[in-house]
Amino acid sequence: MKIYGYIDEGKFEEYIEPSELAEITLVADADELRKIARFIQLAAEKMEQRGKDYEHEHLSDKYPEFQNSPHFVVYNPDL
Repeated sequence: MKIYGYIDEGKFEEYIEPSELAEITLVADADELRKIARFIQLAAEKMEQRGKDYEHEHLSDKYPEFQNSPHFVVYNPDL
C-alpha cells in the first residue's frame, strides 16, 4: 500500500503531481469514520469483481456530504 496526497494551496492547477506520504491523519467523527469504512469496503468488493475494469472511486461521489472535504480517492494498484 502507498498513500499519495496533495498540499492544499488554495488554488487549482490543471495537473498537480501527487507526493507519496509517510502518514495520514483522519480528523473525523464516528459517523464520518463509519461512512469512510463502508466506502472502502464497497470499493474493495468492486475492485475484486471488476479487476482491471475498476480504476478509482471518490468518497464524495458516494456521500455528497463529503463534497467540501479533502478528496478521498481509492485507486486500483494493478493499473
